[in-house]
Amino acid sequence: MATKAEDTLLKMNREAEERDAQRRAERLAFPYLDLALLPIETDALLLVPEKEAIDAKIAAIENKSKDVVLVVFDPSDPKALAQIKAVEAKGLKPKIFVVSMSSLKKAWDFYKFAVKSTEPLTGRINIDKDRLSALKEKLIRLDDVHQAITTFDYRNNPTGQILEIVLAGAMANRASDIHFEPGEKQTRIRYRIDGDLRDVMSDLDMNIYKHLLSRIKLLADLKLNVGDKAQDGRITIGFGEGKDIELRVAIAPSEYGEVIVMRILDPSVINLSMAQLGFRPDDLKIVETELKRPNGMILNTGPTGSGKTTTLYAFLREKASPDSKIITIEDPIEYHLEGIEQTQVDPEADYTFANGLRSMMRQDPDIILIGEIRDKETAEIAIQASLTGHLVFSTVHANRASGAIPRLEDLGVRTTSIGPAMNLIIAQRLLKRLCVDCKKKAAISDEMKSKLEKFVAGLPARVNKDDYKNFDIYEPVGCEKCGGTGYKGRVGIYELLKITKEIEEILTNGGGEIQIDEFAKEKEGMVNMQEDGILKVIQGLTTFDEVEKITGPLEELEN
Repeated sequence: MATKAEDTLLKMNREAEERDAQRRAERLAFPYLDLALLPIETDALLLVPEKEAIDAKIAAIENKSKDVVLVVFDPSDPKALAQIKAVEAKGLKPKIFVVSMSSLKKAWDFYKFAVKSTEPLTGRINIDKDRLSALKEKLIRLDDVHQAITTFDYRNNPTGQILEIVLAGAMANRASDIHFEPGEKQTRIRYRIDGDLRDVMSDLDMNIYKHLLSRIKLLADLKLNVGDKAQDGRITIGFGEGKDIELRVAIAPSEYGEVIVMRILDPSVINLSMAQLGFRPDDLKIVETELKRPNGMILNTGPTGSGKTTTLYAFLREKASPDSKIITIEDPIEYHLEGIEQTQVDPEADYTFANGLRSMMRQDPDIILIGEIRDKETAEIAIQASLTGHLVFSTVHANRASGAIPRLEDLGVRTTSIGPAMNLIIAQRLLKRLCVDCKKKAAISDEMKSKLEKFVAGLPARVNKDDYKNFDIYEPVGCEKCGGTGYKGRVGIYELLKITKEIEEILTNGGGEIQIDEFAKEKEGMVNMQEDGILKVIQGLTTFDEVEKITGPLEELEN
């Protein structure tokens, strides 16, 4: 075991070696790189055979499409130049970095993990349909994914196949997000399924994780040598038959390494009709009426992950037609829609929501979607657009539908402008849906039955009470198809606040959120989110526990 003095000497020698490499890079006019903490892409190493690499003091550590990163001890050495030209002869574009011998030895050490592969690294993961189906069939439980990763022979297989296991497992288990969370010695992998984070494994070897991190960075077109700043990118997974799934990748530094969150963007998710989203027939009728209006604003409120994007995209699909021009400004673009002009916020190019919206107005759009109203300038332009013949869709952060109004006021919008501009405000949440394969009827006490009957009788006239008179309450059980949770998928609950002349008057007279809520419920027949949740329990779609978890104590059953 090395003594403290020996450790200190080794550290000093290493620092001196890196300083020498930096001076050499400066003298030769090439950028310098230290591979001490940088993951090596084993697939890239094979661009230069191991024997030739050692002889020429060179290594390929990154291969992204036609761009290759080569690290070299001395780029002017004839042997190194010969290998650089050999890489160029393959139609690749090498970028040269000067490194120390210690860095090169670290890179060469990874040859033992490198296996020849015919798969090109193109920024797009092409997964064989049959192999994907086989993987998904084997990974229907989280334990199966854990076992597949634990037993994977990474020494004799490309690291990309570990990523395939993680992705196939996520899709087989209907995950919306994949989380990689490095610890001091091991890395944790979690999937977000139906809104809840669930452990896949907490003991992934850190060396394997570094390979995965490198692979993901390459595919997402992120910088390998940046580990102290947040980076965002995208990966496209091609499944054949025209079906692509995109991954939104967010990487950020943490105490023990870089954290990765991958959002799975499956286009099939946004192909739901408005009825499939969970709107009741009476709410759906209101939405359809408001969508027919040529101008005005429809606002959607709710926290991150509450399904706002899916709802707004359903509205856009409903309105899309050859004789209408639809433009969006989003941050970021999550799903690509046919026949719709989508733009993305780009702060570096000064393309903000406000500037983008101002530019849109010069392009004569009929319908505008603004991903989020965050500031006064964006809010005022959006309001003005809705008042001058445009139909505007957007979101703001508020807990309830009526809460959107004081939120806009807080941003600096004049109260007298909000009422005339606004058509409809929708608040929404997502509840876990009971698994249809294993849910079972639950016993209902006489007291609860009485409360539910009273609740149904008190519903506003617009709700068809006959749909809820004969009800059964269900509870979760758990089976193989739902991963043992008793829930599979999610269903929306909604609260629709229609801005009528009367509500405009309340606003003009200085009425607040509580007054608007009371009027909308008593006079306009508004059904709030908790009431909508209780109706979905009566329909056998979810449970009281879910409704209470999302909307709070069940006060609507006590009134």
